[in-house]
Amino acid sequence: MPTVDEIVPADHRRLLELPLYGHLGTIRPDDTAQVTPMWFEFDGETIRFTHTKHRQKYRNLQHNPSMALSIIDPENVFRYLEVAGTLLEVIPDPEGAFYVRLQNRYGNASTTPPPDKADRVILVMSIERSTKQ
Repeated sequence: MPTVDEIVPADHRRLLELPLYGHLGTIRPDDTAQVTPMWFEFDGETIRFTHTKHRQKYRNLQHNPSMALSIIDPENVFRYLEVAGTLLEVIPDPEGAFYVRLQNRYGNASTTPPPDKADRVILVMSIERSTKQ
């Protein structure tokens, strides 16, 4: 199995490291696509998202764990990175701590967890392939 460094081109890796919005695609139970803008965090191996157990995207991933994330380069909108993989793990986050970390990463300086913190989970995505332009 190739490593993330072998999958993600070095000249596009910064798109995973910057606090940019990504568009996360999943497959609904009726086999149609759903794409949603998302906050994310790249840990060098996987991508993590904050979500709740009661939303459509969570249900989609329970049905089909395939996921893909696209990120547009804000310095050149004709340049992008798409990474695709599968849902590796769902980690309970009942205090909303990961949500707080992401909201700070994206410029909302706060320690206040979201009102739906009891239902929060961290979705962990593998990186198995990429495309770029």
